[in-house]
Amino acid sequence: MTTGRDARVEVKPVAGHIGAEIRGVDLAGPMDDSVVAEIRAAVLRWKVVFFREQRLDHTSHVAFARRFGEPVSLRSRGSASPPDFPEIETTADRLELGERYGMDHAEWLRRRRHSLLRGWHCDHGARIDPPAATVLRAEAVPPYGGDTTWSNLAAAYAGLSKPVRAFVDGLRAEHRLGVGYQARPGDDAYVRHLLDHQTASEHPLVRVHPETGERVLFVNGYYVEQIQDVSRTESRALLDMLLGEATRPEYTVRFRWEPGSVAFWDNRATIHLAPSDTAHLDHPRVMHRVMLAGDIPVGVDGKPSTPIAGTEPERW
Repeated sequence: MTTGRDARVEVKPVAGHIGAEIRGVDLAGPMDDSVVAEIRAAVLRWKVVFFREQRLDHTSHVAFARRFGEPVSLRSRGSASPPDFPEIETTADRLELGERYGMDHAEWLRRRRHSLLRGWHCDHGARIDPPAATVLRAEAVPPYGGDTTWSNLAAAYAGLSKPVRAFVDGLRAEHRLGVGYQARPGDDAYVRHLLDHQTASEHPLVRVHPETGERVLFVNGYYVEQIQDVSRTESRALLDMLLGEATRPEYTVRFRWEPGSVAFWDNRATIHLAPSDTAHLDHPRVMHRVMLAGDIPVGVDGKPSTPIAGTEPERW
């Protein structure tokens, strides 16, 4: 790998609408501003970029992310996350959540993803200011399984027919933490947690990307509760149609992780699907992520998102 002024950055697209692999960069080393600019341009163009065989540790992971924005510090993390790096969340923490609410991990996943498209999400989409981007690195992965899939929401919007684009341009939707969770019979500790920690915002159904100017179909299966100003029945039908469009295979890319792999994606223009095929495997999957602070989404009409409950700009 090369760094500095002599770096030769190679951007190799891997799917028709989304995803590129970047070669010729050592993310742990010093990077010239021109290299940072090339990576930024690739993220904006291809929405998610991948790096192989990197040697990042926690310090260099945060330092790399900081070249592209301000990392957010999370107030609440699990015991697997490094205590001295509040910017890093270790996804192995998720294995603890089910036990915290009286479920094993398999039941936890099943109740959160009980429909085909439920698991598709952007990071922290119920916030008033969802993260602008995420940098995720793999420390340990199973020898098979555990792939992540992303979809390009700008391509999904462009692929809608002109009358449908004109219709959805003016709509807004409520995004809420815990949407669609399938409660356990009787008392459910996770439902109580959701009621005590509501996070919800009203976002435009189509947001204008603050850097590229693209119109983005701002919809996902994990947070979107209700399209405003239409009936519940109409909202469900519209969301099913739009989610189906947003996750069409031609707009997606799937990534096979290896130790040392890094994915860097634009959280404003993508949704992704974390794997659910490893819970039964006796192999660890340890991933570390850093998220970059984002802005308040703005719709085609120029109106920004509004908070509903439990969220304030820049307050994590």
